[in-house]
Amino acid sequence: MRFTSNNSIILFLIAGFFVIGFSACNIEDKFNEKKVFHINLDQGLTSLDPAFARNQNVLWMTNQIFNGLVQIDDSLNIKPCVAKSWEISADGSIYTFHLRDDVYFHDDELFANGKGRKTIASDFKYSFSRIIDPKTASSGAWIFNDKVSGSNAFMAPNDSTFVIKLNKAFPPFLAMLTGQYCSVIPFEVAEKYGKEFRTHPIGTGPFKFKYWKEGEVLVFLKNENYFEKDSLGVRLPYLDAVKATFIPDKQTAFMEFVKKKLDYFNSIDGSYRDDILTKSGKMTPKYIGKFNLRKGPYLNTEYLGILVDSSLAIVKNSPLKHKKIRQAISYAINRERLVKYLRNSIGIPGTAGFIPAGMPGFNAIAVKGYSYDPEKARQLLKEAGFANGKGMPTITLSTTTTYKDLIEFIQGELNNVGIKSIIEVNQSASLREVIAKRQVNFFRGSWIADYADGEIYLSMFYSKNFVPIGPNYTSFNNKEFDKLYESLYKYRDDLERFKLYQKMDQIVMDEAPVVVLFYDESVNLYQNNISGLSGNAQNLLILKHVVKN
Repeated sequence: MRFTSNNSIILFLIAGFFVIGFSACNIEDKFNEKKVFHINLDQGLTSLDPAFARNQNVLWMTNQIFNGLVQIDDSLNIKPCVAKSWEISADGSIYTFHLRDDVYFHDDELFANGKGRKTIASDFKYSFSRIIDPKTASSGAWIFNDKVSGSNAFMAPNDSTFVIKLNKAFPPFLAMLTGQYCSVIPFEVAEKYGKEFRTHPIGTGPFKFKYWKEGEVLVFLKNENYFEKDSLGVRLPYLDAVKATFIPDKQTAFMEFVKKKLDYFNSIDGSYRDDILTKSGKMTPKYIGKFNLRKGPYLNTEYLGILVDSSLAIVKNSPLKHKKIRQAISYAINRERLVKYLRNSIGIPGTAGFIPAGMPGFNAIAVKGYSYDPEKARQLLKEAGFANGKGMPTITLSTTTTYKDLIEFIQGELNNVGIKSIIEVNQSASLREVIAKRQVNFFRGSWIADYADGEIYLSMFYSKNFVPIGPNYTSFNNKEFDKLYESLYKYRDDLERFKLYQKMDQIVMDEAPVVVLFYDESVNLYQNNISGLSGNAQNLLILKHVVKN
């Protein structure tokens, strides 16, 4: 019997499931009986340390191994996790969490008798302190850096009580704690392995780490001692293992999915989108019935950013300094056509605010954005002194190779109303650098939510968040907006806070430092024998409820 190198590795690893003494054939038979979830990570994997959970693959994989105080459900509601309950002080600055007493870390040789010990409040104190420690250099330090200070920021008065003291109230804070950065880790393992904790992760999650050969294969096994149970009292997870491969080419990976060698496939690349989806976003007849397709809101706003700080020479010499020109650009773009023909209807035309569809509080009626109105665009150009674009300097729109077709479409739309433009194509890293240095006037961007609260989108327009300190890439500065943003701490009630967000979002739309193109959607493909997949708008992979028949 012949095995590929990867199969041999997996058989060796999964052998721990079985009684020692099986022959290789018996092991393979047993392995095939187990419920193993197969996935491909085409973008690779940089770390399994939640302190560096800054991209999708790290988020997905760390979410299987680790837990935090709280978690989100499919509707983005905040639910208990390691914390069974909590209270927030009257002034909104002190959060007191009461921990479960049945949460244990995965087994590791550093624990007594190699058995995972109970998770206690001091573990959270260590984990959060580690995030903000400059020596860690965590990409998640921003969560706490401007919100806590002093030695009493994180306190563990006893094993079951954990307290966070903020400098002042910040209502979205609980939502921020649902992120993978805020996972609990054991101090003895993290201290022992240091930077190599990335390849020796020990958490409390539904799956435990077993093996990782970088660029080839990753294996997690079921955590038999996981604390969460389903509504019938059955201990989660249902799967026996998770296996990830690292095929870099999306089309090759898709063919593996078609052959049923993968159970799940995320995101449809443009090179074969037409093969799977019609222009209306439906599955083509070729694949109907062969697998499942699920499409839903994804908290990502795709936009064009415009530098608006007129004190900069690059802005002084640009027609984009005129608000009416920026508004004309927004009216000139047919978003419905863009989404339908360039993206096979993956996405929702961005005709409301900057906060995307799917975010709690999103309201397309309360916030008025821009619909397609070329005549209105031409009228605004005329009012700005450039009737039919006459005398208006050519503008440069910067993008990357991946989005060149989208930007070429926009170039054509602008040309139709008299706005002349040229496209500058950059490498992703280079474009990020010139945007951060405020050296580019007009650029394509996207903003993906790290947590499910509209504040994360509005933070991009707060004047004190200028890059490189913050995400205000357009250098937007509006006193009324800032005043509303700084009053955020007063709003404990969600509905009242959402109304505040809508006022702020409307200011952004009126001043037009960004051109909202569309609100993204996630597209997930999965085999017919798979059920129980989560469908949240953060596109967070949650496997603990998955059943493979």
